[in-house]
Amino acid sequence: MARKLWLWLAVSFLLLLILMFLPWTQNVEAVGRLSTLSPEDRPQEIHTVIAGRVDKWFVKEGDFVHAGDTIVELSEIKTDYFDPELVGRTDLQLKAKQSAIEAYTAKIVALESQIHALRSNLPLKINQLNNKVSQNRLKVRTDSIATVAADTALSVAQLQLRRAQDLYKEGIKPKTEVEDKLNKYQESEAKLTKEKNDLMISRAELTNSMIELNSVVNDFNEKISKAQSDKASAESMLYAAEADVAKMMNLFSNYSIRSGFYFVTAPQSGYIVKIQKAGIGETLKENDIIATIVPDNPVLAVELYINPMDMPLMRLGKKVRIIFDGWPAFVFSGWPNAAFGTFGGVVAAIDRDISMNGKYRLLVKPDADEQHWPDLIRVGQGARGILLLNDVPIWKELWRQMNGFPPDFYQPEDNSKDKATKK
Repeated sequence: MARKLWLWLAVSFLLLLILMFLPWTQNVEAVGRLSTLSPEDRPQEIHTVIAGRVDKWFVKEGDFVHAGDTIVELSEIKTDYFDPELVGRTDLQLKAKQSAIEAYTAKIVALESQIHALRSNLPLKINQLNNKVSQNRLKVRTDSIATVAADTALSVAQLQLRRAQDLYKEGIKPKTEVEDKLNKYQESEAKLTKEKNDLMISRAELTNSMIELNSVVNDFNEKISKAQSDKASAESMLYAAEADVAKMMNLFSNYSIRSGFYFVTAPQSGYIVKIQKAGIGETLKENDIIATIVPDNPVLAVELYINPMDMPLMRLGKKVRIIFDGWPAFVFSGWPNAAFGTFGGVVAAIDRDISMNGKYRLLVKPDADEQHWPDLIRVGQGARGILLLNDVPIWKELWRQMNGFPPDFYQPEDNSKDKATKK
């Protein structure tokens, strides 16, 4: 009996010794939940862009909608947008402002033509008046010469009259000759008076022509200045009208876009869940949550959270075994090939920053070389991951566990070879 006992103990020890040298896959276990690899595949909240009142629902919870399908219809609650013809009337105002711009542009062109005409006619008018001034100067000179001649003739006539009177007193000349000389003297005096008057008139005409010349220049300059002032005013009104047009175009675009927000549509295809606002006539504010949409056929991934001590062991592309909540599984953590009900995964992303729970987050995507993940799993479902590391004997793993050491730091040999080749 004792011999059998020792034999049984020896065989058990031998089997245990052999078992200690069997290969064991070191691993790191982590808990997480099912998520998606791409942000657009995750559940998305649908918000209102404008404030409004619920007029009609087009969906209910659990309905499948395509991208662009209407979810709810809203009506306006702000007094600034009550007018049902607001967009059309704004368009009319915009067209009126554009017509005003065309009118101001035409006025500016007309004023520029007027200024050009005034500047072109001014030299001609100045030349014309200069000729008139020259003619009046010549006339003044002529009248001056005629006055001098008349004055000389008067002096001669006066001398001849005195001689005739003296000869008449001596009885040499008859009285008729004296009268004739008196008549000539009076004619000469009248002619001198006439020439003086003509000279005064000529000088007055010369003065008037010079005044007219200055007046015409000032008048043309005044007209040109007024036209330039009108042009500047028209340009100012044109710029103001252009600013109003830009503002009206902005308002027209805003009103047109706002009218499209009365119908809240689905941003992508998926299922409607968690409708936040119910009933007809309920008032919504800007950015209120209406419902949540779960995208259809998302690219699933598992979020796993690992301890900071295990973070240096993680690498992109590392193999992971996934166990989904509610899915039957029989697991040998050290022998992944013997496990049942687990699914393959690959590390697709590693967070650079620690999460709020004090752990680092990994994203694990399906392994393309293994079987497809179950179709019945859903986003948010719990999951557990076993991240596979280096293969070691069982005795080494027991020794590591008893001493609380981390798993072996391991890098694939291919990566080391590639780095050596690059060096």
